[in-house]
Amino acid sequence: MTAVIETAAADAAGQGAEPIRPVGRAGVVLRRFVRNRGALAGGVVLLLLFLLAFVGPLVSPWDYAHIDYSALREGPSADHWWGTNRIGQDVFAQTVRGLQKSLVIGLLVALFSTVLASLVGACAGYFGGWTDRVLMFFVDLLLVFPSFLIIAIVSPRLRGGGWFAFVALLAVFGWMITARVVRSMTLSLKEREFVRAARYMGVGPFRIIWRHVVPNIASFLIIDATIAVGGAVMSETALSYFGFGVQAPDVSLGTLIASTTGAAVTYPWMFFFAAGLLIVFVLAVNLVGDGLRDAIDPTSRRKGTTS
Repeated sequence: MTAVIETAAADAAGQGAEPIRPVGRAGVVLRRFVRNRGALAGGVVLLLLFLLAFVGPLVSPWDYAHIDYSALREGPSADHWWGTNRIGQDVFAQTVRGLQKSLVIGLLVALFSTVLASLVGACAGYFGGWTDRVLMFFVDLLLVFPSFLIIAIVSPRLRGGGWFAFVALLAVFGWMITARVVRSMTLSLKEREFVRAARYMGVGPFRIIWRHVVPNIASFLIIDATIAVGGAVMSETALSYFGFGVQAPDVSLGTLIASTTGAAVTYPWMFFFAAGLLIVFVLAVNLVGDGLRDAIDPTSRRKGTTS
């Protein structure tokens, strides 16, 4: 059998056939992700939402701050595609502007908090000793603080920094529990044979964390990041409801939902477009997160997903 394989390989080489190159990890992950229909659908929906958020204001005849005094609480029409609100602002223009803000806020908060949690948790678990004690003391200290109250007090004083300061505040208070979980996972991973082998070969600790520890907890981090996206949008909604989030005249899905909740029955177009886009956004992010988890960690694949 071996001789037959060698002969076939020699014939292929003699005929000028290109050698088969192994597929890298990124290629394998991408292939698994594309074969997952749910994840692919979620990715397409996210792409469409981004297009709606950033292209919608360009095609709309109305700006989100413009007021049409002749159309107060008017239903969807040719002039106002999604109707108007109680003061005559175009609901479509306001909703796509709010979607744009919520997309950026949710994704940035999830990104920053997940990166911070993975860095602090992995370093605490891998180095141990005083490093672990100092980092975990800082984590426990932040867990004790009432984050909602602190953000509500600090955010009005950072309005000069724009919405990015608000993103930073949400990210700072959204990573501690994840860091504790990452620490416990790192404690078990650092005793595994492949980590010990890398350590005995003289590989640096941060390279071991980056190349061996983080990839083995990537599926958990992805799931946590997808949850953090929805959580960040919900936190922004709650803070904006009390006037501590995105400030007028700017809008987000949170401010739109908070300001039109009372009109959900009487003037449904004022409420359901923003609420519906929020639901679609969170569901799409969860589908993409599940697909990435299954692609990175084949052992967690759901029944019926091919590799």
